[in-house]
Amino acid sequence: MAEKPKLLSTVLGSEQVPPHLARGVIEERLRSAILDGRLPPGTAVRQQELATLFGVSRMPVREALRQLEAQSLLQVVMHKGAVVAPLIGEDAVDTYALRVLLETEALRQSIPSLDADDIAQARSYIRQLENETRHAEIGRLNRLFHMALYSKAKNQKLLRMIEIELNEEERFLRFHLSSMGLGKLTQDDHIALVDAASDKLVDEAIKLLEEHLNHAARTIRNYLDKQSGN
Repeated sequence: MAEKPKLLSTVLGSEQVPPHLARGVIEERLRSAILDGRLPPGTAVRQQELATLFGVSRMPVREALRQLEAQSLLQVVMHKGAVVAPLIGEDAVDTYALRVLLETEALRQSIPSLDADDIAQARSYIRQLENETRHAEIGRLNRLFHMALYSKAKNQKLLRMIEIELNEEERFLRFHLSSMGLGKLTQDDHIALVDAASDKLVDEAIKLLEEHLNHAARTIRNYLDKQSGN
């Protein structure tokens, strides 16, 4: 009887990668497979298996896994090693509280430097979101919309921290958008937010962003309560 193909090789394929490109290629392949659900939560991601698949040493594999762990896409479990992280945990509401702190500051820094091209880019993401029905693409566009408004913040470390949190939300939205009941209201929030940013109304934009994120936190709290039967 033929051996059943292992999930990593089935999902990622097998190819020889130049050593200097290995870390980036492996990170991106794994990230895409985790985000779109081909590698479900709990899947073991073994260094040696990846090294064999891509024809490289364990070093670039280890570096790629560290990056994905930093993005909350992988977690290290005792006696099992790296596994794909859960879609969302009980700390999700705390994550939104953190996002309020980080993103309002990024917006405060960014708005004075946003130009017409930045605003046009943000509005283009809204137009795409209004017409998009694929949950995977909605998650991606939502992340790009927010980052477009924060892009001119001077604190680059702040932006990196925000992108990590948005990556986590993007993954969750891909799977549970319909269950959470998010729809047109989200785009109304986005439209009001970009209008305020365009008019350089910093305080108003920050208030709108806080309300938008707090609404999402309440929605996720309700979703988690339903999932646990509370």
